[in-house]
Formats: sequence, structure tokens, C-alpha cells
Amino acid sequence: MQSWLFLGLILLVAVLAKNTSLIIASIVVMIIKLLPVASKWFPIIQAKGINWGVTIISIAILVPIARGQIGFDDLFNAFKTPAGWVAISAGIAVAILSKYGVDQLASVPQVTVMLVLGTIIGVVAFKGVAAGPVIASGMTYIVISLFNIHF
Repeated sequence: MQSWLFLGLILLVAVLAKNTSLIIASIVVMIIKLLPVASKWFPIIQAKGINWGVTIISIAILVPIARGQIGFDDLFNAFKTPAGWVAISAGIAVAILSKYGVDQLASVPQVTVMLVLGTIIGVVAFKGVAAGPVIASGMTYIVISLFNIHF
């Protein structure tokens, strides 16, 4: 019962904040919870879901390459700018931090509760987005804005 109340509260907050991603996530989790296969699906989703999400984000990031909007000239030109190097560094930093974060979640699952709460607050109250590559992009944005660096 407590889990339903918690999920319902998250859904309510998501609706009030008009956060479509969190609304969909809450509803999907609630629907799965209703299914008899939930006890089998939840551990798989918990173990593999982040990788699935990163895969979907990676696909979205590769679409401009597939559409011909970004080519080798853009890649080589990015290496010539400080902003390009900031973006590469941010991507590396997020990937390394994510590796340690996944390891910590496996060894200290209590952290998950606070991460979920922090993510919900960040998404709802600050209109944030929970996504690794997007975090790297945000880090890049902050650094290039602070130092007025351009591509």
C-alpha cells in the first residue's frame, strides 16, 4: 500500500508540474505493478533500465549524424575550439562519474531513495531532465557560458 501511495504522490507532483516524462514513467510503473509479471519484470527493469535509457538517448544523439546535419567537418572543427574540448571533457567526466555511480547503487542501495527524491525535485521544481549525456551538455553549457567560449 505504501508503494502505491508513494507512486501516486509522484504522479500527482508530476501532473501539477506538467512534467510529461515523469507522468509517463509513473503511469508505466503503476501499470506494470498491476500485472502478474511485475515480480519478474521489475528486477530486470531495475537492472537494465538505465542502460536502455542511455541507449535511447544515444540513438537520439546519433540522428543528426544519420540525417547528414553533422559530418566530419563539424567533428574536426569542434576539435579546434575550446568549447569543443570542454564538451569532450564534460562527456568523459560524466561517463566516469556514472561508472562510479552505478557501482555505488549496487553496493549501497539506500542511496537510491535519495537519488530518486533528488531527481524528482530537480525535474519537477527546476524543470530539469534526468539523463547522463544531457548532463554533460549542461556542464558544457555552464563552462562555455561562464568563460564566454564559442564553437
